[in-house]
Amino acid sequence: MSRDRPRRGVLPPAQENVEKLAKVVKDGNCYGAQQMYKSVSARYISAERFSDALDILQSGACIQLEYEQVTCGAELAVLFVETLVKGKFPYDEDTLDRVRKIYKKFPRIPVPQHLDLADDDDMQKLHEALGAAKTRVDGCSSFLKAAIKWSAEFGAHRNGSPELHDMLAEYLYSETPEVEMNRVSYHFVRGKQPRKFASTLINFMGKCYPGEDDIAIARSVFMYLSLGNLRDANYLMDELKKQVKGKEVDFPQSDLIQFISYLLQTLQRDALPLFNMLRQTYKSSIDREPVFNELLDVIGEKFYGVQRRNPLQGIFGDMFKMMGGDGM
Repeated sequence: MSRDRPRRGVLPPAQENVEKLAKVVKDGNCYGAQQMYKSVSARYISAERFSDALDILQSGACIQLEYEQVTCGAELAVLFVETLVKGKFPYDEDTLDRVRKIYKKFPRIPVPQHLDLADDDDMQKLHEALGAAKTRVDGCSSFLKAAIKWSAEFGAHRNGSPELHDMLAEYLYSETPEVEMNRVSYHFVRGKQPRKFASTLINFMGKCYPGEDDIAIARSVFMYLSLGNLRDANYLMDELKKQVKGKEVDFPQSDLIQFISYLLQTLQRDALPLFNMLRQTYKSSIDREPVFNELLDVIGEKFYGVQRRNPLQGIFGDMFKMMGGDGM
């Protein structure tokens, strides 16, 4: 749906600028093109020709990212989302597809492996690769977090578009050299691909430190439950057990995993005393990760109406702040 108002001035059709600016990038003047993309799109925005501005910004973000100019591409991608907000474009499949097209242009470059850390050249290569990875992750995160916020405001789920959460989770996992599974999990549980989430967790289990595997599973299940999503919490556990068969990874057997199994059964019925008893019985396992008690407090409120003394305070509150301060 176009949100443009009647044209003002004599700005040409957007396609003329799209073609002209693309040529500047292809000729190698990426920085010069960046300034032109910003100034030209600003003129269309000022004239309230928002659809034209979106065409220019989408084209610019995509071509800059194709040429691995991640900082430039990410900046234009964020401006694209800001223009969606200014033009009050609703969240719909067409606009989601435009965001997806930009997302798919973000480079995916593996960090070099088997380097000799005693060799100065190899160390320099590793340093540069890690810096480039951080730039990619920061740029894509800024873009998708802005898009999630726009989607929540203009028609998607109150937590933002599940599809956008899935995109961000996948990119964080594939491109972050030192993966923070809590960040990845935060977005996967707000997405709608629990099967993909399960396969990601199994991949992580195959290379994480001993004792991290059951904590990663528990965190994921608790996050689903803290949103009141018992269905996907059960699906995730079933899918994990199914997918580990034939893989070079074992499903962890621990008291924490046993607690999860009992918890999922308990939450299917009105059994607050049993819920409290389980927390007390498995306290030592739950205490392995301080955030678990915060999450379980939220779960108690969601399923049994147990009011928390300090909602979203402590470590659980810090987790929300870390993910963006406003639920991201």
